[in-house]
Amino acid sequence: MPARTSTAPLAPSTVASVSDSGGQSTILVVDDEEHITELLSMGLGMNGFDVVRAANGREGLAKVEEVRPDLIVLDVMMPELDGFEVARRLRQVEGAGTRIPIIFLTARDTTADKVEGLRLGSDDYVTKPFSIEELVERVKAVLRRTSGVRAGGTKLTYADLELDEETRDVWRAGRPVDLTPTEYKLLHYLLSNPRRVLTRNQILEHVWDYTFEGNASVLETYISYLRQKVDHVDPPLIHTVRGVGYSLRLPRDATA
Repeated sequence: MPARTSTAPLAPSTVASVSDSGGQSTILVVDDEEHITELLSMGLGMNGFDVVRAANGREGLAKVEEVRPDLIVLDVMMPELDGFEVARRLRQVEGAGTRIPIIFLTARDTTADKVEGLRLGSDDYVTKPFSIEELVERVKAVLRRTSGVRAGGTKLTYADLELDEETRDVWRAGRPVDLTPTEYKLLHYLLSNPRRVLTRNQILEHVWDYTFEGNASVLETYISYLRQKVDHVDPPLIHTVRGVGYSLRLPRDATA
């Protein structure tokens, strides 16, 4: 069944949609429903983005090699090669510094589907029917946060955890930690505020630029992924403050 989407005219954005190199950001839209790709092309194009379209997963993978987009809007339910498999193949060949942000766009709205999308390294998950205005804003938000911290030669450290802002490399106990762009942004925010309790709203607003209304589990899911990668050695550093949020600190019985 075709997705119901908002078709209200869009006012061109006053925010420049530019890539890190200073040029126009390129968005790859991969969806087997032509009316969806046309709608997204119109909406994103009116907001200053250069849009490339692909009608299926295999074509999408080819377009990634051809144009190296700044972000991919990826449908999940496609014949032959679905969006989850496309993301899986991309993440297998990408390096930590070359990951392309992915926004899943799908009618599959179960928690299990959302968690699977996040597990595969997606940066957002939008369900159909959707508002084109909201989708455009989510694209902008993902591009803002995955552009990351600009090179400044600064290293953030706490205990045996280290983050290099220039290279975006992360180490724990001397071993490299491979993070997605969103995981990096989340860890950077925690590491910039060691021993401070950060509320859920503070983290959501800083890392995601909005509060993920109706998707409160997104933050918890990313915290879980970050713990698996960062706290695989003792002592654990990422702590839940019940009813409030999270804190990066040593356990109370440890010394810095």
